[in-house]
Amino acid sequence: MNQSQVLASSPQSAVALPVLDLTGLVHGRAASDPSLRADILGALRAVLVEGREHAQAALESGGSGLATAHALSAVQDAIIDALFAFTTTFAYRVVNPTTSERLAVAAVGGYGRGQLAPGSDVDLLFLLPYKPTPWSESVVEFMLYMLWDLGLKVGHATRSVAECVRLSRGDVTIRTALLEARFLCGDTALYEQFRQEFWADVAREPALDFVEAKLAERRARHRRAGESRYVVEPNIKEGKGGLRDLHTLYWIAKALYRIDDPVELVRLGVLTRAEHKLFAKAEGFLWTVRCHLHFLTGRAEERLSFDVQPEMAERLGYTKRAGASDVERFMKHYFLVAKDVGDLTRIFCAVLEEQHKKRRPPLGRLIPFLGRWRRHSTAFRTEGSRLTISGDNAFRDDPVNLIRLFRIAQENDLDIHPHALQVATRSLKLIDRQVQQDPEANRLFLEILTARQSPETALRRMNEAGVLGRFVPDFGHVVAQMQFNMYHHYTVDEHLIRAVGVLWRIESGALEAEHRLATQLMRKPTSRAALYLAVFLHDIAKGRKGDHSELGTGIAQRLGPRLGLTPEETETCAWLVRQHLLMSDVAQKRDIGDPKTVQDFAAVVRSPERLRLLYVLTNADIRAVGPGVFNGWKAQLLEALYHETEAVLSGGHGVVARAERVAAAKQALRERLADWPTAEVAHMVERHYDAYWLSLDADAHERHARLMRDADAAAAPLTVRGRNDPARDATEITLYLGDHPGLFARITGALAVSAANILEAKIFTTVDGMALDTFLVQDRTGKPFETQERIDRLAANVEKTLSGTLRPQEILAERQRGRPRRERAFRVEPRVVIDNDASNTHTVIEVNGADRPGLLSDLARGLLRANLSIGSAQIATYGETAVDVFYVKDLFGLKITQANKLKLIERHLLDALGPAQADKDKVDGADKDKAERDRKEKPKPHSPAAA
Repeated sequence: MNQSQVLASSPQSAVALPVLDLTGLVHGRAASDPSLRADILGALRAVLVEGREHAQAALESGGSGLATAHALSAVQDAIIDALFAFTTTFAYRVVNPTTSERLAVAAVGGYGRGQLAPGSDVDLLFLLPYKPTPWSESVVEFMLYMLWDLGLKVGHATRSVAECVRLSRGDVTIRTALLEARFLCGDTALYEQFRQEFWADVAREPALDFVEAKLAERRARHRRAGESRYVVEPNIKEGKGGLRDLHTLYWIAKALYRIDDPVELVRLGVLTRAEHKLFAKAEGFLWTVRCHLHFLTGRAEERLSFDVQPEMAERLGYTKRAGASDVERFMKHYFLVAKDVGDLTRIFCAVLEEQHKKRRPPLGRLIPFLGRWRRHSTAFRTEGSRLTISGDNAFRDDPVNLIRLFRIAQENDLDIHPHALQVATRSLKLIDRQVQQDPEANRLFLEILTARQSPETALRRMNEAGVLGRFVPDFGHVVAQMQFNMYHHYTVDEHLIRAVGVLWRIESGALEAEHRLATQLMRKPTSRAALYLAVFLHDIAKGRKGDHSELGTGIAQRLGPRLGLTPEETETCAWLVRQHLLMSDVAQKRDIGDPKTVQDFAAVVRSPERLRLLYVLTNADIRAVGPGVFNGWKAQLLEALYHETEAVLSGGHGVVARAERVAAAKQALRERLADWPTAEVAHMVERHYDAYWLSLDADAHERHARLMRDADAAAAPLTVRGRNDPARDATEITLYLGDHPGLFARITGALAVSAANILEAKIFTTVDGMALDTFLVQDRTGKPFETQERIDRLAANVEKTLSGTLRPQEILAERQRGRPRRERAFRVEPRVVIDNDASNTHTVIEVNGADRPGLLSDLARGLLRANLSIGSAQIATYGETAVDVFYVKDLFGLKITQANKLKLIERHLLDALGPAQADKDKVDGADKDKAERDRKEKPKPHSPAAA
């Protein structure tokens, strides 16, 4: 046996491999001898291990994934060939075989193509002439057990030739696997018989039935893996634009044209040479990524999850550049390849349809549309319910037709024929500067963007075809631009298109249940064009060096006039792009109950019209980030900020004197407690400081008054109440007990142990020394603790913690050690910003760090060590990043202004953040991501007016 010969053989051809002579290990031993079996396994394992090591070394030295897949397949071929020879010549030798004692072994599936990923199954077909015999059953069983003992994952089927043909007729999966069958060893005549009968049957069956079945299978697979190819943790095999899509093209081509190599599609006129080159390039890239991923994870992992993306980028040689980390550059390349695969699929399907016409629709479906296209342009016609071009010169004769195609389809709710999209993709060079500046092209594009019909569908079609990035070059820069964080679910271009779609659904009323106020505001006269363009542009400068909001403002100022916006509309659009983060920042990270917050925000907005537009844009932006990101809590915050600011801008109660607001709140409570004795009402009203009356509404004041009265009557040392708040999509936990230092830290620790995600905390102390604290929480899924049993369990954990029977720090420390690798992939730099301008009454401290269970409790202990009292806390989480904002005073009830005291506070909070950072995996290039998100999701260190 010569292992080196095996490893040096051609990776593309199993036939060229020399046979490993395992019978040389017999040395007079019987087949049943355990030592012989062990020696055979050892020899095979040595070949397998050495072969994988050679393949891995070649890959990690810069080799291609396809070469690796072929090499691994070749090693597997040699093992199976040697094992079959040993089994049939020694273990179960038949001297005079009958016609039924014949057996051929074939590779099927991906292994049949001679491509085997490091973690893939080895799919085998044991081919029989008739039904199984004792001999064939023994041979197959012996081989399978040996392969399993080698640690291989073997998919197998044992069938006769007739069974293969019969089963393939009724099962598309079986037919697909047999399409790729490749002879490995055994009876060559039997394999040739199978091949002839199978292909004869394929020729008899309607080819388009198989094509339609594979395309339907592809659509179902995309639905399972996520419809968009631009999800930030893509499945490189099953996802949209992944390897399986290329395989589908290959299977269809093989069934239709009986080809063995995609290059033959050029000769057949299905693909151009450039398109075949794109096919090969995409296949090579995806295989390289897949093989690296399998070796890196040690298993058949097909998902590019966050925890592997940094090392994959390093393995593949990507480096950091201005505006993009190495990870983001790698993932952008991946998404561009996925888009190329989509282009190839569309082109391929267009040619198939032309060469193998489907049943034409009844004439009645054609007639209603014929005249309409003549009114638009003679360049277009319909086939059924699909729009197509009248001739292949439609775009060359008038390049504006590249935009007009999508507008006509949108306006008349038509699909676009694959052939038209194919020609459009091949004609992208026609969109030059002249077309970009063409008034008619720009008018059509603005109509697409602001249409009453779905703009999202039209924009996505334009993006898929490559037209959108050519017509708006700044958009082309963000195509496939990935943001390496756990907050954003999609690439930048996909996020922008989805945001436009959300805006359209808000305006159409489809999202009124979740966006009631935004839907109402869109019914008022607003600058629709400016708003739609602002939503389309708000993140268009992501991935560049500098502040993407400021850079995006310049793009809006240039693009607005080009598209036909008036100077006023252009200025409004540019302002919205510049300030598109402001309302989200203020709502989620500032105390809206503090008058200074609203006044500063109103000073930036300045007009009710801009407030309406910014509110709607913010709703669309947050919802388009990903599923579940927008919820009732955020909706309530944004709506409250809107109403408070609207009142300030219109001269309403927002500017009423503080004393008058306090007096009004007290009087409202007196009226609600009319069933109480007058003296008792007076006592309750006088127990609270002004901040309490200004921070909560009348409903909360009444709930708290009745809770406090009941607790005092029962002399309860601790009262914990929970209630669900459907409007805010959260659970409210209220505590009433004697105030003492460290209370906030202990309560937040108890809530963390209960898997409660804290959204907001309001901390009040009465004049007689009682603590009245309210926490708004959600569970791990971002929902309220819906059952009373769960609320009671939450309250019980708080009581146990405050009594000392539950120790949250110990529990949370243990949980922290088991953090998922996915979370450890990110490095979030700790950051503390102290602001004495954001509030007239409190020092505002913003803390940024890696999110983890118990973080808020640790930060509260840091504030306790600095001898600070917390008035309120705003808690926000953006994927892996936590942004916690505290409104604090010193022990004398004053702001903290001394420089040495401020440095001490910062040190205590950084110490609280430190332990969570110590064991985080270092991710090169993550600093850029953090800085970018600082701008997108963090409030200004000074008042909003300073923005």
